[in-house]
Amino acid sequence: MVQTPLYPVHKRMGASFIDFFGYEMPLKYSSIWEEHLTVRKKVGLFDVSHMGNLWVRGRDALSFLDSLVVEDPSRIGVGKGQYTVILREDGTIIDDEVFFHLPDGYLFVPNVGMHDTITTWFRSHAQGFDVSIEDVSINYVILAVQGPFAQESLQKLLSFDLSSLGLFDCREVNPDEIHITFDENTRVIISRTGYTGEKGFEIQLTSTTEAETFFQSILQMGETFGIQPIGLGARDTLRLEKCFALSSNEFKDGRTPLEGGLGWLINWDHDFIGKDVLLSQKDKQYDKMTYLKCDDKGIPRQGSPVQYKGQRVGSVSSGTLSPCLNTGIAMAYVNQEYCSIGQSLEILIRGKPIKASVVKMPFVKKGEC
Repeated sequence: MVQTPLYPVHKRMGASFIDFFGYEMPLKYSSIWEEHLTVRKKVGLFDVSHMGNLWVRGRDALSFLDSLVVEDPSRIGVGKGQYTVILREDGTIIDDEVFFHLPDGYLFVPNVGMHDTITTWFRSHAQGFDVSIEDVSINYVILAVQGPFAQESLQKLLSFDLSSLGLFDCREVNPDEIHITFDENTRVIISRTGYTGEKGFEIQLTSTTEAETFFQSILQMGETFGIQPIGLGARDTLRLEKCFALSSNEFKDGRTPLEGGLGWLINWDHDFIGKDVLLSQKDKQYDKMTYLKCDDKGIPRQGSPVQYKGQRVGSVSSGTLSPCLNTGIAMAYVNQEYCSIGQSLEILIRGKPIKASVVKMPFVKKGEC
């Protein structure tokens, strides 16, 4: 299995590990429940270096990307980022990811295990463009500081005002703006992004050898606010409470953004791969991403059937026990006829039908936990 540069740190901290798409990643340090609530109420630090890093540069980078993402990249100025999806010709999602527009190019962050796929996809469509595509995933470390006190914790290490970064803003940090001594060739890119639904920042480091210094410094600066290292277990429950998609779950069966509840990402004013298919799908019936809250005790899991009066009408793509609500929650693809808010359905869990209701997203709103 692949280990991130911070693996020895996680080991010393007593983390338990899990094989996550070939990466040996921390599942938890204490308990998933405790770590989840730490992020919701205080602040947590994640190592998310299993994610990819892909640079797209060159004179034609903008026109090249215009056909490959559903967002119109000309709308994303320097210092900005965007969540988007990349589609096949049939309109189904290859990957959902964030990209950043920096002065020297566009930095894409593919999901774990997808950087090779996206690199190959981009290169296969690069003919005729003056563009370079470089997969630098192995050379980058990605940290995420998430929670109500994320800004206060990280601010202690920086001399520029983090509040100047709006949602999805990004910037490269100058060496004299960091209160840590780094090699002059190390790049540090900070963005106001995250996968928890809380206030937070993500940090891209180009030096794997200096990652431990940054990781430990953040923990030290955040002690006042109760910061803790957080594993992938809580990362999954946190994103699910906010109805954030997990590529390997929500899109594994070849779903389109319309089916996945991501139609809001599409800028219809430019041409992109898969657009014609989506235009034709808009007028058809299809299974739709739906959010279910259990009315009875039970924990839904990926693949659990969704039923209406004993008839199967859908399937769970992600499910868990919500630490904030202390009840089962699920994201599921359900026949459009049964997707209305308040609709009563059943989730079959271990052969037992559990009552559930269709609710608005997110399951947990800001300040509710």
